[in-house]
Amino acid sequence: MEERSLNFIEQIVEKDLQDKKNDGRIQTRFPPEPNGYLHIGHVKAICMDFGIAERYNGVCNLRFDDTNPVKEDVEYVDSIRNDIHWLGFRWGEIYYASDYFEQLYDLAIRFIKAGLAYVDEQTAEQIAEQKGTPTEPGTPSPYRDRPIEENLRLFEAMQRGEIEEGKMVLRAKIDMANPNMHFRDPIMYRIITSHPHHRTGHRWNVYPMYDFAHGQSDYFEGVTHSICTLEFVVHRPLYDYFVDQIIRFKAEDEQKAFEDYNYRPRQYEFNRLNITYTVMSKRKMLQLVKEGLVAGWDDPRMPTVCGLRRRGYTAQAIRSFIDKIGYTKVEGMIDVGLLEHTIRENLKETAPRVCAIFDPVKLVITNYNGGPETIVAENIDGHPELGTREMTFARELYIERGDFLEEADKNFFRLSPGGREVRLKSAYIIQATGCEKDADGRITTVYATYDPESKSGTEGGNRKTKATINWVECSSCIDVEARLYDRLFACENPSAEEGDFRDLLNPDSLRVVTCKAESALRCEMHEPEYIDGIAQVHHYQLLKQGYFVVDPDTTASKLVLNRTASLKDNWQK
Repeated sequence: MEERSLNFIEQIVEKDLQDKKNDGRIQTRFPPEPNGYLHIGHVKAICMDFGIAERYNGVCNLRFDDTNPVKEDVEYVDSIRNDIHWLGFRWGEIYYASDYFEQLYDLAIRFIKAGLAYVDEQTAEQIAEQKGTPTEPGTPSPYRDRPIEENLRLFEAMQRGEIEEGKMVLRAKIDMANPNMHFRDPIMYRIITSHPHHRTGHRWNVYPMYDFAHGQSDYFEGVTHSICTLEFVVHRPLYDYFVDQIIRFKAEDEQKAFEDYNYRPRQYEFNRLNITYTVMSKRKMLQLVKEGLVAGWDDPRMPTVCGLRRRGYTAQAIRSFIDKIGYTKVEGMIDVGLLEHTIRENLKETAPRVCAIFDPVKLVITNYNGGPETIVAENIDGHPELGTREMTFARELYIERGDFLEEADKNFFRLSPGGREVRLKSAYIIQATGCEKDADGRITTVYATYDPESKSGTEGGNRKTKATINWVECSSCIDVEARLYDRLFACENPSAEEGDFRDLLNPDSLRVVTCKAESALRCEMHEPEYIDGIAQVHHYQLLKQGYFVVDPDTTASKLVLNRTASLKDNWQK
């Protein structure tokens, strides 16, 4: 197998190892905020963070960035853990930003004592206005030079819950004229008293902002490579600034030089994953869920990991897709067709074939006078090593309505009166003799005769026909609810369109039909098997219909299948 080329971050890691940075250690982290479900964009970061650790014999920890109790919930923590586990990755340790609340609070006190932070009583609107513009410097806060003792007293009062939410913030005292606006006295802490924290309850009334918590948490944990997406490029100088202060404080305490410290985390950025015909915004996804425009976070039309899993995407296919698109420093849009192609490639060699009739019409074989007969069919044609299944054959069958025409031209090779031979897949050759219609002229029954010497797999079964059609036996087949999913949005890039994104939803993104399927699928109408905590799902190719997976809504009396992908991409047509 040909070795793939290194992406630019892997090149950086190899150079760091050569230079013996951080004593030759490699440690990464995946730091999701537990305020929603993971989507396929997160998977790109997961594959990077965990992949770097795996490739270079390092460790990747899972750290929940739980610094905003207003939006966070244990439900999201559990789902994130389950999704990463299902994708096949294993973390070293699980951490939470809240593990460091005490250390971060003490660090904030140290900033205040060093004259590097102050309590500001301006409103959010006032602070935003006095920050200036990218081309004009900001205006210093009137509270910027308040005494250190007063800042300490007020900050401690904020933490004790004595200050109303929204009335004060703690800001870093850096440079209001810096061309990077993130340096213009960024907020370090805000007050949140209205919501208890999912882990610490009401212990804290002040919570650190992302920029103050993230780099410090990396430092506390020993992260060497803090890898994130391109929108954090402008945050990187502030990330480095805060880490520098930790090292300077440590140097002061230990009476050493700043340069004596070999270890420090470094941030690197790669392009986000944007896919056509969907949205990647958690805010927009939450709207879709709350307004009932989709069935939930795991709706098979959603780009969430749990949605893709329910639709039938495998972890192997998703990871292969991420590997195909790669990592760069340039934002772009990936055609969802590549994702669909990847799952087709994954399933075509593994998904057993099964007959299912979506628009059935009864076929009566008038010269078949025996009882039910067993037909042995290969699970995947041409691969007997992948097993066989048994189909029941009898006098009355269902076939697709479109496979019969009462009056057909020379280009129609399927079933039609007039002596044309057609093979029933894995069974016999038949010829249509006529049909029966209802009062509205709709065909209700097709009549045919069969050649008993033409059974597939026998000496007489080698006779070729121009068409083969699918069928199921009437008395043994089962009714199956088939959910036919398509792309969630009707336009290629809904996030770029003007107006309400919800108006761009594809009205045909879900069709539900009842089909007649062969009895081999009856085995799916039972409780799923669990291995290592993961439900084992089974995929099938419904012949001429696409790839399907068993849905969790399946019961002992009702089988539900979700279409993962059609057999080929018909969207452009």
